[in-house]
Amino acid sequence: MKKGTLLNSEISYVVSRLGHTDSLTIGDAGLPIPDGPQRIDLALTHGVPGFMQVAEAVTQEMQVESAVIAEEIKQHNPQLHRELLTLLETLQQHQGNTISIHYTRHEQFKQLTQRSRAVIRSGECSPYANVILNAGVTF
Repeated sequence: MKKGTLLNSEISYVVSRLGHTDSLTIGDAGLPIPDGPQRIDLALTHGVPGFMQVAEAVTQEMQVESAVIAEEIKQHNPQLHRELLTLLETLQQHQGNTISIHYTRHEQFKQLTQRSRAVIRSGECSPYANVILNAGVTF
């Protein structure tokens, strides 16, 4: 049995195959998932699992260099926005690197998901609870 904290085999496999600058999207229950990326659907019911639960588990396993967030989260979901920024700040301290954060309009965000290796769907049902994580290197 895997000793690490990330037990989902599909997510663990995707993270292990990421190269530098490859991206992985974590989305809310309503984010449309394009045909290209692998779809990993974790949604069980409204709010389960939550977006932050999924983001925390994934970032414990993934080296993150940068993140893309929809601009609209600032106005429409400020609490979750603060939680996500706190997670990324803690992660960069743990990793010893700077994680650059880029904001874009939600329509552009959805287009960017097409380039992700995978899109992980959480059960989150709050607006703009989405992030694209771009892989870094550990050396």
